[in-house]
Amino acid sequence: MQGSLWADTQNKENTSRAPEIDITELENLFSVASATDGTSKGGGRRGSKINKPEKIDLRRAYNCEIMLTKIKIPLPDMLNAILALDSSALDIDQVENLIKFCPTKEEMETLRNYNGDKGMLGKCEQFFLELMKVPRVESKLRVFSFTITFSNQVKDLRSNLSTINDATREVKESAKLRQIMQTILTLGNALNQGTARGSAVGFKLDSLLKLSDTRARNNKMTLMHYLCKLLAEKMPELLDFDKDLLHLEAASKIQLKSLAEEMQAVSKGLEKVEQELTASDNDGTISSGFQKVLKNFLDTAEAEVKSLTTLYIEVGRSADSLSLYFGEDPARCPFEQVTQILVVFMKMFKKSRDENEQAADAEKKKLEKEALKEQVAASSSGKKGVGDGDRVKLNFLNQLHAV
Repeated sequence: MQGSLWADTQNKENTSRAPEIDITELENLFSVASATDGTSKGGGRRGSKINKPEKIDLRRAYNCEIMLTKIKIPLPDMLNAILALDSSALDIDQVENLIKFCPTKEEMETLRNYNGDKGMLGKCEQFFLELMKVPRVESKLRVFSFTITFSNQVKDLRSNLSTINDATREVKESAKLRQIMQTILTLGNALNQGTARGSAVGFKLDSLLKLSDTRARNNKMTLMHYLCKLLAEKMPELLDFDKDLLHLEAASKIQLKSLAEEMQAVSKGLEKVEQELTASDNDGTISSGFQKVLKNFLDTAEAEVKSLTTLYIEVGRSADSLSLYFGEDPARCPFEQVTQILVVFMKMFKKSRDENEQAADAEKKKLEKEALKEQVAASSSGKKGVGDGDRVKLNFLNQLHAV
């Protein structure tokens, strides 16, 4: 504080002191009015704070009002959109936010017990009152959310299930992959000749990942490089086997457990829709339009889910069959593991194939360069030889001339 403005003001010798203040006048002008004084003067929005029901959390009310600013339609129209399941009036994000701000039992009880002027309530409380006109409004909003997302959810599920089916079929039907697997088995048996493993009839699928780890004695190539070299020389038509497996990589990113959870969510969602439809029978006229729209939705949705369930069961069997195709136990080496191993093998094979081609190109250019050097050297040596021969001929002719 020393040397500051406030230190100077404490100095008794300082001439720039504050003037004397009339405390009574100050209090009359600026003291906070009591609650009774505030109500007697009437008018203004400030009074609404006193009339607001207690126990509505201020932060929640504030966040609710922010949410409502993003819904550009009046509260009665918003309610009609909910009952009509009208996704053109309210999108999925808005519906999800409405669910978050549905009044709790305590908040509804507080508002029911409020006897003041409802016009003096804040936007949040008025929003709560509007929602309270609809029986089980939160349940209806959740049904609304489900109807909005249902089509895309089913579409994505069907697409993923079809991808698994396609990938399984492509792998099992690929003659090129089958021949490559047989070639790898032959290589393994040749390397293990004379041992107990030298007459294997198959191999564990994860052995494919070890081909790039097994190096030649000269350390210049791996067994994967050798496999690609062998096929390039003997069966070049197999080198592009990856073109047979168009859906494999996409299928390797799909988790069957996630699909099971999504299927369960769809089934449970449909159950909730049926429950709400039954419960709304006792709602009276307010839910008559809601019931009509929901019945139409259920007619289509139930058929969709039935078809999807059939496809899901089929895909489960198809996924297990892929593990069995490679002699693996689906419980220990499930579909996800099989496809991921195959994708890694496919990429390692392509990499080794490309590296072999690059090495072959480099070797070819090296040989061409060396051949060119030899040609130049031979050409230069030939010119010298022709000059010497000419001199011999001249000497011989000169000798004949002399004779």
